[in-house]
Amino acid sequence: MQTKLIVNGMDCNHCVSAVKKALMGVSGVTEVNVDLAAKTVDIAHGNVAVDVLKSVIEEVGFDVEY
Repeated sequence: MQTKLIVNGMDCNHCVSAVKKALMGVSGVTEVNVDLAAKTVDIAHGNVAVDVLKSVIEEVGFDVEY
């Protein structure tokens, strides 16, 4: 599956790294691509609920829209 989320609050490469690291730690996530300028995150994953992906990003301090 592919999921695209809008992540508000990212403003530097450290933010990008934090989001990537958090999502790659989720079992079933195979790829994460962050577009800092567009404030989007594209996530390739298996059977992982979108709510789980959102929660992981929120846990590292960002607001998520779907």
